Amino acid sequence: MAKNITKQLEQYKKTVIHRTDRTQAPFGQTQLSNAPIRFEAAEKTQAVTHAGIALIHQIAIQSKLVDALNSVPVLKLKLPYHESDHILNIIYNFLCGGTALEHIEYRRQDPIYLNMHGTHSIPDPTTAADYCRRYTEEQIDQLQDAINNVRLNIWQHQPKSFFEEAVVDLDGTLAPTTGECKQGMDISYNGQWGYHPLIVSLANTKEILFVKNRSGNRPSHEDAHIYIDKSIILLQKAGFAKIRFRGDTDFTQTKHLDRWDEAGVFFVFGMDARSNLIDIAESLENTEWERLVRPPKYEVKTRPLGKRENVKEPIVIARGYRNRILDHEDIAEVSYRPTACKRSYRLVILRKTITVKEGDNLLIPEIRYYFYLTNDCDSSPSDIVFDSNARCNQENLIGQLKSDLQALSMPLNTLESNWVYLLCGCLALSLKSWLALQLGCTCCHSEEVRRRDRLLSMEFRTFLQALIHLPAQIVRSGGQRIVRLLGLNGWSETFFRLADLVRPVLYSRRE
Repeated sequence: MAKNITKQLEQYKKTVIHRTDRTQAPFGQTQLSNAPIRFEAAEKTQAVTHAGIALIHQIAIQSKLVDALNSVPVLKLKLPYHESDHILNIIYNFLCGGTALEHIEYRRQDPIYLNMHGTHSIPDPTTAADYCRRYTEEQIDQLQDAINNVRLNIWQHQPKSFFEEAVVDLDGTLAPTTGECKQGMDISYNGQWGYHPLIVSLANTKEILFVKNRSGNRPSHEDAHIYIDKSIILLQKAGFAKIRFRGDTDFTQTKHLDRWDEAGVFFVFGMDARSNLIDIAESLENTEWERLVRPPKYEVKTRPLGKRENVKEPIVIARGYRNRILDHEDIAEVSYRPTACKRSYRLVILRKTITVKEGDNLLIPEIRYYFYLTNDCDSSPSDIVFDSNARCNQENLIGQLKSDLQALSMPLNTLESNWVYLLCGCLALSLKSWLALQLGCTCCHSEEVRRRDRLLSMEFRTFLQALIHLPAQIVRSGGQRIVRLLGLNGWSETFFRLADLVRPVLYSRRE
């Protein structure tokens, strides 16, 4: 990092400490000034508000993502845009905070944004939509395979500890739509019209490995085994020593379990609480059950605060509502062979005892059973339960796709075109992870590793505020483009560190 940048960052930190010290603020008046403000338009200074896009684009070049996107030909003629131009245009719209294709027009009409990319123009929203409609299902799968080859290039620079275990989560999610002319949509189980995409994600890095768009009436597990097999090939090629899949009750595809077990792949899948399994649980002796003690949700780093008053509980009691309160949990395990399997696996049973009240009246407690099927013979039953519960982190990832990116808004009129649009949203999330994985590769500095882990777990909207939505001046000098940040924040040091990590690779490619 350049000395002048280091000096500016140190001065920025001193300024922040001073400005966040309330004792230094003037007293006796409101802190937000009432003085009038004058607005002007700059004549010479050219600035953008999304300087982080330039860094993302450098990583797209370094990882050869641009070449991978162009390797699946869709356009007969490039007039003038290539496949990578169209896809990156949609991805950068997500990263700029755009939640609809129409928002591309704001970037298209911004000459300074175009100067930052060194381009004359970018595709307009209607052209972007038309491009998405050109893909077939086979081409979309080819595109995902090409992107995963880029993923392998990113992973190969990670430390040895990265390849100890890969944890893959699977889930389906409903993408409702109010449109009436969208090909492929159907009625879901809850009566909503829309689509039902399948999401396959890597829990280690929060990357989405595969996505498949389906009609709204399709079951969650449909075609899941195809993408599990593809994930196994990808992760084995990457060099992961252990591969583990997690999914809810819909993904226990028993006719494939033996094949995955023979391949050395581990799994933890939920199973529906059917009558035969409940009979097994109820037949167990009391001595076979063990009390489940869950660890605290977080560690208190300062002195613990007193528990606040529960506002809901008195209202529920006063109005005589039926209230269910978890009393305790017990776990047990048995050997179980599903009908479609030739061998037995561990069946971990979780029994929840729930206290039921109506007002102040105590009713008969409820017993609920949850079942987990696994071929992991080394982990304890409690670890199996905790590991399966950790799958809820994928719900957060899907929630970001839905709310932060609006990638599941299904804005186009065919199943395949909406699939491509969703894939672009997934790739935007992957670029965030690829950016984080640049850290900690060349050194084991604890602060850099901590920043990498924080960036991997950071929600997308927070990531945009930290590293993308940065005001910067665009200067063209000596045949190169300079992105000069006009403001700093707590992640600016990481930003410049990432810029240093990318720059030598780019220079070597030019040579």
